[in-house]
Amino acid sequence: MAHEPFTQEEILLEGFLALGTPEGFRAELIEGEIVVTPPPDGEHEDYISVILRQVIRKSATDMDFSGNKGLKVPRGGLCVRNHVIPDGTFAPRELRLFREAESWMPCEGVSMVVEVTSTKADRDRETKRHCYASGGIPIYLLVDREKSSVTLFNEPERADYRESVMIPFGKSIDLPAPFSFTLETADFL
Repeated sequence: MAHEPFTQEEILLEGFLALGTPEGFRAELIEGEIVVTPPPDGEHEDYISVILRQVIRKSATDMDFSGNKGLKVPRGGLCVRNHVIPDGTFAPRELRLFREAESWMPCEGVSMVVEVTSTKADRDRETKRHCYASGGIPIYLLVDREKSSVTLFNEPERADYRESVMIPFGKSIDLPAPFSFTLETADFL
């Protein structure tokens, strides 16, 4: 029995999933492009730590966190899914989403993703924002080091978020439910 030939998207996905990246690096498949990023610098990790500490201490809902969770998010048309790794992924503890999740899991149940910009800031500002909205992730928090700002995107609709609020480093921003607390960014200065 003859098999249908593989599409270019299927070949790309197969190659991506078989890709061996050096230790500490991470590979993502974003809009048909394989993106490999080096380990983050200390400043990048400090921003994530500041956010994580506040979520653990102040969130109205007990949250689990993953710093390397692969997410599969829809891509338009008949193309393959995007495979992204947010800098931080939060989900309600009661769901235990990460416990038996495969390397690449769907977005259902994720409450918030966090990105801290690095060398390709526009990828975090635009491309990943659209990926996360397409995946129905309720909150996307972007720490933009070039602009010294934090942007909260929420209320996903199709491939974007209906609401966004940007504040400069040093100010505070209200995280909506299920977090329901004010995130302080004074430590970002």
